[in-house]
Amino acid sequence: MQSPPPDPLGDCLRNWEDLQQDFQGIQETHRLYRLKLEELTKLQDNCTNSITRQKKRLQELALVLKKCRPSLPSESAEAAQDLENQMKERQGLFFDMEAYLPKKNGLYLSLVLGNVNVTLLSKQAKFAYKDEYEKFKLYLTIILIVISFSCRFLFNSRVTDAAFNFLLVWYYCTLTIRESILINNGSRIKGWWVFHHYVSTFLSGVMLTWPDGLMYQKFRNQFLSFSMYQSFVQFLQYYYQSGCLYRLRALGERHTMDLTVEGFQSWMWRGLTFLLPFLFFGHFWQLFNALTLFNLARDPECKEWQVLMCGFPFLLLFLGNFFTTLRVVHQKFHSQQHGSKKD
Repeated sequence: MQSPPPDPLGDCLRNWEDLQQDFQGIQETHRLYRLKLEELTKLQDNCTNSITRQKKRLQELALVLKKCRPSLPSESAEAAQDLENQMKERQGLFFDMEAYLPKKNGLYLSLVLGNVNVTLLSKQAKFAYKDEYEKFKLYLTIILIVISFSCRFLFNSRVTDAAFNFLLVWYYCTLTIRESILINNGSRIKGWWVFHHYVSTFLSGVMLTWPDGLMYQKFRNQFLSFSMYQSFVQFLQYYYQSGCLYRLRALGERHTMDLTVEGFQSWMWRGLTFLLPFLFFGHFWQLFNALTLFNLARDPECKEWQVLMCGFPFLLLFLGNFFTTLRVVHQKFHSQQHGSKKD
């Protein structure tokens, strides 16, 4: 005797009952999640307010200590110095705490993203975002090398040049946004190495609007050669700095959110000094670009405003990059000499 054919409607109803049971579990899990989220928000507000109050009191204490320090007896000077060191250490601890708390966006992020909370709440999420930022810089640098080489030696078209400059504008704009988000999440990026990306964005935007003509053609090959060299040096920096940062983080000598930069910092002294000649050559090439553009601006046939507007950013980039790097090198030499005298 054959079994009766299955009832399609009965199967659907049984599946629906299973789904209903699962849905009740999902609702309960979501209810608990909402409660924990409210608790988390309250804890975040309490932590933020407590840190703000304590930082204000620390500032008041630092002012009192500064005023009374000259009149302290010699036996109290060591205790005052110890207190000052503890206060500085406390400021660093607050910085690490605030990296896990929501904070208001700065002016730039507010203009670009609005009042969106960009603070990542876990170490894994922060490190993953930082790692993705590093890969983004590395991959785009390789692409820029290829495109600048193609524009320099294979194509002589204002259209391809415009596409290259548009890519530079997008690249530097993206870097400034990502770096602002990383700063909100605890990355300690030095001021100039952030600001010079804004200057580079402005420079690339002006280059994008520069119409084809005699002045443009006189500067074109020099600019593309410089872009090719700069991207090559940046590739070297990203490659070697990533390995150096990995070793220093493993030894506990660097913060987990430290980033590679298009320059030289004190932590690169051990193992990366071979990059200095490449960096200084690139800095002086920026000065050469600025002087070339200023000479072109004096030409009677020069009618484009872009010539001077490109010259000033190149000069600013040279001054910022050269003197920032020089200051780091001078500080390291000074600290080494001071250390050898103590020994």
